[in-house]
Amino acid sequence: MTTNLPLIAITLGDVAGIGPEVVVKALALPEVWNVCRPLVIGDVRALTEARLGVPIPPLRVVKQVGEATFEAGSLTLLDLGNLDPADAPLGQISTEAGRAAVEYVLKATDLALAGVVDAVATAPLNKEAMHLAGFDYIGHTEILADVTHTPRCTTMLATPGLRVTHVTRHIPFRSIADHLTIAGVLDTIVLTHEGMKVLGFPQPRLAVAGLNPHNGDNGLMGREELDIIAPAVAAAQAQGIDARGPIPADSVFFQAVRGDYDVVVCQYHDQGHIAVKTHGFEQSITITLGLPLIRTSADHGTAFDIAGRGIAHPDSMLAAILEAAAMAARVSASSTN
Repeated sequence: MTTNLPLIAITLGDVAGIGPEVVVKALALPEVWNVCRPLVIGDVRALTEARLGVPIPPLRVVKQVGEATFEAGSLTLLDLGNLDPADAPLGQISTEAGRAAVEYVLKATDLALAGVVDAVATAPLNKEAMHLAGFDYIGHTEILADVTHTPRCTTMLATPGLRVTHVTRHIPFRSIADHLTIAGVLDTIVLTHEGMKVLGFPQPRLAVAGLNPHNGDNGLMGREELDIIAPAVAAAQAQGIDARGPIPADSVFFQAVRGDYDVVVCQYHDQGHIAVKTHGFEQSITITLGLPLIRTSADHGTAFDIAGRGIAHPDSMLAAILEAAAMAARVSASSTN
């Protein structure tokens, strides 16, 4: 196949869940091979003993990336040899599966930072299994921010017709307002603006959602819009960013889907997640903005309840791989211009 296509590292995720299944199913689709060279990172034993519901394509197992050859219809696996499938029962939380899943991510990150791969696309991991293994992170974003020493990054969720980012993410609902600051909102707006350019939007239009019902009704139901969000939007506008808001959250997503905005900056996790997953759950993906590497992910969990039944849909994993390839191609093109 064409050797100048982006090389995408694809992690297997927690192998007790549906990660191996959605990865194999996605790589069976011709769309992938038209845009990238996919390199799966995992353990060959875990992959071959997984119950996928589909046959594994011709498998090419390598110990070093330089050994890899990429032929459409095959599957190239960088074997870390780090997991005995007997220690990772299907559909169950497992310390060993949690450890291995994080190690796949760490290896992919090392390869990306070294310039060996052009982007990383991750299958889901399980937070509880990861914690049992001694990795005290909330999710992929926190792992990547830590190991790359990135002080500022944010999570974007994207599905056809709607994109969102988040000022706050994995914190209790009662703490959201206390964590909102002008600097935090502004930083998320700037990260979103910069990230949208990498996604192919030279002049992105940003909507910034309010926090309180009716945008706080001019302070009657909270002052966050007046004291925090509006000043942050004004500061962003002063930097030349096309940001509007705060806009009431009960209407801003409709406006974005209608085409008024390219992305919505949300104030908290579920504000954006509910909108994206309602609008297009099966094709939604996660993109981490602000990292020194390109990372996308399937936007669903490990789905232990259906693991091994062969019924998992690969749509989100496929979309994550395709977006990673597209972003890598744009970065490569811009660096040569």
